[in-house]
Formats: sequence, structure tokens, C-alpha cells
Amino acid sequence: MTTKIPATATATAIAPSAAAPSAANPVLRVPPAPPAAAAAHFAARLAFHADVSDVAAALWAGGDPGFVVLDSRSTEAWDQGRIPGAVHLPTALIPEQAGRLLDRTVPVVTYCWGPGCDGATRAALALAELGYQVKEMLGGFEYWAREGFPYETWEGRRRRDTDPLTAPIAGDDCGC
Repeated sequence: MTTKIPATATATAIAPSAAAPSAANPVLRVPPAPPAAAAAHFAARLAFHADVSDVAAALWAGGDPGFVVLDSRSTEAWDQGRIPGAVHLPTALIPEQAGRLLDRTVPVVTYCWGPGCDGATRAALALAELGYQVKEMLGGFEYWAREGFPYETWEGRRRRDTDPLTAPIAGDDCGC
């Protein structure tokens, strides 16, 4: 069920009321977890994920970032664009080639196309099953490019304009 919000409504006008939510409220039909349970959940999520901006900041901070970035897509996708310095290892090849390309003592950050693709998740699972420490980069290559970070193709380095729906155009810090 979609609720129409008047065009004149603002974020402050939509503030929650002090009254108990109705059972029809789809957001609060299942109540929020207690704060301690929520803190444990979100801390666990951060142990498994890194976002595009944090990966970029760590890669460009100078020196060793302490992890390797792994592109789990096909060769055709890799040729279309990739994160500079990433290791190319399609998910299907991880069991036979990870030991040759990756150091088990160095954490791995996997990525695939974007948030609509489970390729990075499958790659992270395959690596974890082989004993690697691993995180998945949320947003994948799509958000890397949309946030305006440089990427490489077979033709050389490229960069798109920052998409204002994914990152601030002016400045490097989104504030989150």
C-alpha cells in the first residue's frame, strides 16, 4: 500500500507522533529491535561490508591500505571498467586460483557490478570458505563510477561526473 504525501509536506511535518503506531503502519508493524540488539546487528554488518567511499579513501590515503580489492566479474565486464589496482578473479575461478593470486593474511574486499548483483557476495563466500578474511564492497563498480571515482578500461583511465544522487558534487565528505 502506498501512502501519498502532500506536496506541501516537509520532513519536519512527517515527524513521528507520540501516540502508539497503528497496526496498519508498514514501518512499525514489526517494532524496532531493542537498542543493544540493533547495535550488535549494525556492528556485525560493518564487519562484512565496506562502502565505495571508504574503499576509495583507504586506497588513496597513501601507503598500504591493508587489503586487496578483488573484481569478481567476467573478463568482458573487467574490460569495460575496473577499480585501479584491483585483482581480477571471476567467482567461478576462485577455488582454483585464489591461492596463487591472494595472500591469506591480507583481507580481501570483493566487488561485482552493483547493488542488484550478488556476484560480490558469492565471491566473498567462496573466499571465506577458503579461509580468507573478506568484506563485500556495497554498491559495486556501478557506485564506484557513479560517485565519480576514476576507473580503468583497456583504453586507459576514465572518470564520470559525480551523480548527485549518490555523492556530494562539491567536496569529498558526505557527512556519514
